[in-house]
Amino acid sequence: MTIYSVITGTGNYIPTKVIKNEDFLSYDFFEKEGVRITKDNAEVISKFQEITTIAERRYVTKELVTSDIAAFSADAAIKSAGIDKEELDYVIVAHNFGDVTDENKQLDIVPSLAARVKQKLKIKNPYAVAYDVPFGCPGWLQAMIHADYFIKSGDAKKVLIIGADVLSRVCDPHDRDSMIYADGAGAVILEAKESEMPIGILAHKTRSDTYEYANMLFMGKSYNNTNGCVGNPYLKMNGRKLYQYALETVPAAIQACLEKSNTNLSEIKKILIHQANGKMDDAIIERLYKLYDLPILEGVMPMTIEYLGNSSVATIPTLLDLILQGKVEGHALNKGDKIVFASVGAGMNINAAVYSM
Repeated sequence: MTIYSVITGTGNYIPTKVIKNEDFLSYDFFEKEGVRITKDNAEVISKFQEITTIAERRYVTKELVTSDIAAFSADAAIKSAGIDKEELDYVIVAHNFGDVTDENKQLDIVPSLAARVKQKLKIKNPYAVAYDVPFGCPGWLQAMIHADYFIKSGDAKKVLIIGADVLSRVCDPHDRDSMIYADGAGAVILEAKESEMPIGILAHKTRSDTYEYANMLFMGKSYNNTNGCVGNPYLKMNGRKLYQYALETVPAAIQACLEKSNTNLSEIKKILIHQANGKMDDAIIERLYKLYDLPILEGVMPMTIEYLGNSSVATIPTLLDLILQGKVEGHALNKGDKIVFASVGAGMNINAAVYSM
């Protein structure tokens, strides 16, 4: 019998505040040089939706911070798994901006968000080790990889892994790219399970292309240089270069992970990819299937970005939970299905995992 890392519970928190594309019609958008965009906002927004497929996204309400929604999703995952929270060996929280409040853009990560979540969950066990993983959008999947190592080394039996971000508070209201970002949280319980047949996490692969691409996502000033912005509190990206980087590297990274697990792409039922940009994800999948000279499997890539936006580390665990709850139309996961998790983001970092349900 072999020990495998198996997801036994999932949960999510989708914020209640719906922000539609038309809500941006009154915004003043600027180019990065500080020049006001002269195109009509309706045209800007229409082009944005054509490129990204995003029609709406979710923002948290004023009283909530990232550790709050992380705890909400974690509580749901614990209940889903039916475990005693005091038996957890690790509480790992992937995020990027800490508890940024509605009134203050300052990063707040002391104590760690994992420590705050553990307290909010009222876990008393001092040996439930709580720590954060800031790894860009691939953070939740990297935290899963950490947990897999802990489990397979014998160091852990039950791990809570959360991905949560509140990106609405680090968005520059004068940067049209900010329409991509959303808020949300997703969580899973990963447990050690003995099995004669391979189950759970079969293999994973990570790469960090920092030498050339470290600064494709960065913190910068508002594009409106007359609004009194102090410091660099806003998330910025080089969208075109990032798009090209993802197309050139993500398919090969997924292929490397599949090869590591001795799995052919033809065996994969679903690809749960980070919901960064709908058209970009479509192009990644197209290139991946070309590597295998295979037609794209219909319905292989469930998407939620059209109505949830890009919630960074929360996109994959939220998508997984929604599918398992039967809330993504036309998509289901069954015992024995092999799936791929994949993500790309700030760093630049890419990771992938092959998982057997």
